[in-house]
Amino acid sequence: MILGFRRWPWRWLGRWGGVVGAIAISLSACQNEPASIEPVALNSRFTDEQPTLSGDGKLVAFITNRNGSAQIAVYNLSTKRFLTLTGLNQDRTLVQSPSLSRTGRYIVYLVNEEGRPAIACYDRAIQRSEILTRRYRYWVRNPKISPDGRYISFETARRGQWDVEVLDRGPNVELDIEDGTVIEP
Repeated sequence: MILGFRRWPWRWLGRWGGVVGAIAISLSACQNEPASIEPVALNSRFTDEQPTLSGDGKLVAFITNRNGSAQIAVYNLSTKRFLTLTGLNQDRTLVQSPSLSRTGRYIVYLVNEEGRPAIACYDRAIQRSEILTRRYRYWVRNPKISPDGRYISFETARRGQWDVEVLDRGPNVELDIEDGTVIEP
């Protein structure tokens, strides 16, 4: 039997005694306790969808509603911990279709920009998001970033049907490469 749900100690509260007792027990259990240093589980009772894996297989990103609204979460498979992504998930912003570069430095995703889907890119190194298709006037969906982070492929409705386009972020983009990798021109 769970404490607080017996009827006789709450008789003085009338028919609401059980509810008040349950709230009191719940509130007493919510005291400030130190954060757990144990690994956290990837799967939960929340809705987690649209998973994507980094090129090196160390990170998985997905859309989750663990904090009450759809947000991008990135989970380190080796340490079994979620990454803190300052500046990625903004309040009242719809996000979907995440894609990770080789080491997960870049996260490309769809965001709702003025009522239209737009492609955004988050750089974990500088903890900042940038909308890449701000002046693009056509509907877009399903962005995917190349392993090095320079190219983004996506679907577009430019011609009245879904076609594929590739966005080149330019030669000055800092590439997502593993340490010690030689880059050939």
